[in-house]
Amino acid sequence: MRTLERLYTRFAALASYLQSPLLLAVRLYWGWQFVQTGWGKLHNLARVTDYFASLHIPFPALTTCFIAGLEFFGGILLILGLGTRFIGLLLACNMLVAYYTADHAALISFFSDFDKFSAATPYAFLFAALLVLIFGPGLFSADALILRSLPSSAPSAGAR
Repeated sequence: MRTLERLYTRFAALASYLQSPLLLAVRLYWGWQFVQTGWGKLHNLARVTDYFASLHIPFPALTTCFIAGLEFFGGILLILGLGTRFIGLLLACNMLVAYYTADHAALISFFSDFDKFSAATPYAFLFAALLVLIFGPGLFSADALILRSLPSSAPSAGAR
């Protein structure tokens, strides 16, 4: 039994080395997807505003500009790994609102028909945003670089 425990412990330690590369891949791929959707909205503001108005979203022109900017610049920040958890929160909220307004039937089918929920457009975007919100950007990010450059916040022995 000890051998099995040691093998599993080693396997878990090796597998944990994959966390940062996976988070980097998620950030790069889905950051780029957010950049593209934001760019598309920025270049079609009138059409997106009309669509948001048809969904009865309050202040559709202002909301369109905010969402287009959030997706475009938020995607860039995801790619860089800068402010990742905050951007992940904003993008996750954005995708929940997209579910609620544009794909409400899929949203309410979460428990009854998960295939319908997961086939909706916001699903993968929401999943990626939640992933970086919960697990952070990983070691290969501007956030990690900034944290490494900050002085340690541990109290010194003389500060008691």
